[in-house]
Amino acid sequence: MKYPIGIQSFETIRKDGYVYVDKTDLVYKLVQGHIYFMARPRRFGKSLLISTLKAYFEGRRDLFEGLKMAELETEWTKYPVIMFDFNGVMNKPNSLRDNLLFEMHLIEKRYDIQPVLNPETGDTSLDAVARFRNLIIELHKKTNQRVVVLIDEYDKPLLDLLETGNADDEKLLVSNRELLKAFFSIFKATDDHLRFVMLTGITKFSQVSMFSGFNQPDDISLSNRYETLLGITEEELHSVFAEGINEMAEEEGRSVKEVKESLKLQYDGYHFSKRMVDVYNPFSILNTFAKLEMRNYWFSSGTPSYLVRLLGNNQEDVMEYTSRNYPEQMFIDYKADKEMLLPMIFQAGYLTIKGYDKEFNTYRLDFPNNEVKQGLITLLANNYLGQEYEMTSTLVNIVRALRDGDLEQTRKLFTAFLAETPYSMRPKKDQKDRELYFHYTFYLLMRLISCYTVYTEKQLSEGRADCIVETPKYVYIFEFKLDGTADEALAQIRERGYGKPYEADSRQLFFVGASFSSKTGTIEDWKTEE
Repeated sequence: MKYPIGIQSFETIRKDGYVYVDKTDLVYKLVQGHIYFMARPRRFGKSLLISTLKAYFEGRRDLFEGLKMAELETEWTKYPVIMFDFNGVMNKPNSLRDNLLFEMHLIEKRYDIQPVLNPETGDTSLDAVARFRNLIIELHKKTNQRVVVLIDEYDKPLLDLLETGNADDEKLLVSNRELLKAFFSIFKATDDHLRFVMLTGITKFSQVSMFSGFNQPDDISLSNRYETLLGITEEELHSVFAEGINEMAEEEGRSVKEVKESLKLQYDGYHFSKRMVDVYNPFSILNTFAKLEMRNYWFSSGTPSYLVRLLGNNQEDVMEYTSRNYPEQMFIDYKADKEMLLPMIFQAGYLTIKGYDKEFNTYRLDFPNNEVKQGLITLLANNYLGQEYEMTSTLVNIVRALRDGDLEQTRKLFTAFLAETPYSMRPKKDQKDRELYFHYTFYLLMRLISCYTVYTEKQLSEGRADCIVETPKYVYIFEFKLDGTADEALAQIRERGYGKPYEADSRQLFFVGASFSSKTGTIEDWKTEE
């Protein structure tokens, strides 16, 4: 099988014989509508969707032979298509305007349309908004068919400039936002001339009123009908990629069932509606079968720079967002508020829907799968600890020590790790911040391991345990003190009954009391109790 790694052209995929997951029945439903918006994480197939829509509206019946669309569509009307792709660099002065003008120029030339003149200067190159309106109207007149407008990654000219801390970027952000707002307002003014409009992106901006100038698009980001329009379902994985699964099983000396289970844990778990249909990450799936190796392909392809900046400017504990219930409005619309990271984290694909409470109309969010969990925790560790952090020998050794019940080795490894953390990264404001730093550092270290169950600040009947780590053979209950004693920490575990939930557990239970020194930045006192 030929896997289309990095290929976003529907024509190329179809003509050159690359594997294609047939979504054209959903595309057929989509094109019956008028104006749509869809948000999905990066590398989830948004550009391929736009390319497919372009081919359909251009009447390219040949490209759909053998697909579901060929059975559904009978007319194959050819419409004039205007397509804007904002995937390029949009963080330079006038780059957005120049992109718009260039694409409109190509279409004007193709259809022999005279561009509208700027009434003040007589120049055709400055008034992009008026030129867009003229282009839509003239295309309708020239072809006697209403116009299709497709916009890929509409939000990139904003995300590239978000939270950079640069005054020039802030001015350009405002300029780009106002240009897009005015540009989109043309949809309302030319509605009678439009057959179909589709905008894709990662983020839905609401507070900045991006779409206030025209009839609100139908946001299908969490639509039951279109939840599987992008991505790969389990049924599609097992049927379309059966050959790849068999090749992996042979390559790794495992059964087909074992390979399917591994793929599910690593790449499945996205949900884009309350129906909770599982969706696999398409970029990672394609790379896995092309290379016959499971790795963190999606995360390794690059973390969005805007998300890194937002995390760097924000002091919230991002891990607190997981396994909690939220109303839809709290995570679907970005409101330009850096105090609320949730919408950005969700829309970037690091959290997904994991449950729906019909009674309260709320959604439970959590990591989609192991790839994303490992990726986000690594990102947090890099950002929080001020160092590039990978699965080094230190982590492997900690896993082994916990697996074997060797708490003395665990102490040595954790002490050494803290001693290597830059002094500048340790908070100096107050006792609470310093104590939380040590708790969270330990928690991140445990979550980086990503093979054991880890709880932080777990609510128990008589209080909150700082950290609990569960392995197949052992359960460890940790209590931390800053500039205190290990005896005090152990006493708190005993007195508040943190071990009671595990009294009937067959695994061996350990209490661990640890005292951190705010002066040395590492462990000063460590005691354990079986």
